[in-house]
Amino acid sequence: MSKRFRKQSASAVSVLLASSMLMTACGGGTPAEQPAAAPAKTDTAPAKSEPAAAPAAGSTEYDQALAGKFKGTKVTMFGPFTDADQVKFETSIKEFESKTGIDIQYEGSKEFEATISIRVDGGNAPDIADFPQPGLLGSFAKKGKVIDVNKVMDVNALKKNYNASWIDMATMDGPSGKIMAGVWNRSNVKSLVWYPKKQFDEAGYKVPKTWDEMLELSRQIAKDGDKAWNIGIESGAATGWAATDWIEDIMLRTTTPENYDKWVKGELPFTSPEVKKAVEKMGEIWLDDELVYGGRKSIVTTSFGDAPKSMFTNPAKSWLHRQGNFITSFFPNTAKAGVDYDWFYLPPIDPQYGNPVLVAGDIYAMFNDRPEVRAVLQFFSKGESIKTWVQSGGVIAPMNDASLDWYSTDVDRRMAKLVQEAKTLRFDGSDLMPGSVGAGTFWKGMTDYVSGTVDLDGALKEIQAGWNKK
Repeated sequence: MSKRFRKQSASAVSVLLASSMLMTACGGGTPAEQPAAAPAKTDTAPAKSEPAAAPAAGSTEYDQALAGKFKGTKVTMFGPFTDADQVKFETSIKEFESKTGIDIQYEGSKEFEATISIRVDGGNAPDIADFPQPGLLGSFAKKGKVIDVNKVMDVNALKKNYNASWIDMATMDGPSGKIMAGVWNRSNVKSLVWYPKKQFDEAGYKVPKTWDEMLELSRQIAKDGDKAWNIGIESGAATGWAATDWIEDIMLRTTTPENYDKWVKGELPFTSPEVKKAVEKMGEIWLDDELVYGGRKSIVTTSFGDAPKSMFTNPAKSWLHRQGNFITSFFPNTAKAGVDYDWFYLPPIDPQYGNPVLVAGDIYAMFNDRPEVRAVLQFFSKGESIKTWVQSGGVIAPMNDASLDWYSTDVDRRMAKLVQEAKTLRFDGSDLMPGSVGAGTFWKGMTDYVSGTVDLDGALKEIQAGWNKK
């Protein structure tokens, strides 16, 4: 998903490359691909200016903006939000624009990744850009193209308003040391297992607290005559991305966060015992035809969006589906959250690694340093900047000052609480890897393995080879 939410992102990519589907997974569905248009030039774009001076003591540019100091200024922004997502985004910033008089001129593109590179490299960068894939932002940070947030915002306030893991994930290599490359504004929670709540409760099944209990539940469902899991990884040109999410979640549950980080950077190879163990753990479910609806052979040919449909028949034909919160966009329109479906946290495997949470999300980076641009970026670091979007559903705010009362359902509220309280958060690994791996050999290698085309060792070697192409 080029996501606006990446693995969704991955899926989005699939949408764009193949034609049909979602991509705001990482939120809602993405419309069919349309030809990319050349970036529109406008005579309203602000002229380049000298970097802003530090604000007076006890004052921030955000405070000054609310006082009307920047009324009549314009801030350009470029990102992947289009169609319904663009409407939701623009709705979320209306009140700020009204209060401050700052005009945030947003332009969305389904070809964001390619276009932002052209703009930045061509010296025509927007003031702020929304990156659903931090790896791409990292490449700009390393070249010194991005303004270091540490120099334009109150770092202590950021640390107070974000889980430490979000701060860590925003910290990237600059040309001469570490910088904070942006602020997080929207997140997608991935470590979730969905189930048909009403039927699940009526059957007397209990939510598992450990991986072993989840396997026991899966076998009990099989014993009762049904299939426990519905799994699908077909996604057009992005087929296989759904499998990478599983591996990432399991890696966080079977090895240290440090090893996960090394793996993402290419320092821990796919052929290592740690990665092989994670794939084998996944295989306890995926390769057991008694547990998977349609059996192993159906996984590669079933669309990720169609997979959960078998949970909503009466009676249910399958009972469990691991996927990020965006998947509810593919649930029946008549299904009610907390009644017809609910989720439980994908259980821990090894207690020593705690209860990590896998996420994806959007990080907003600043390319031009002017007072009004600082004010807008500071606004985006606050929960209020995403309040209306949260209230509409499908989005989780990563900020601590985002009230749980904003969420319209308990299903979303518990999800937000999970993110706020997590001691270990890690970003979708394949979205951080070079495209040749994360959106290349990782997708293909997992697909080949699940389909039975290659054995596990062969698949891991195939995936690792992608690092040589980066």
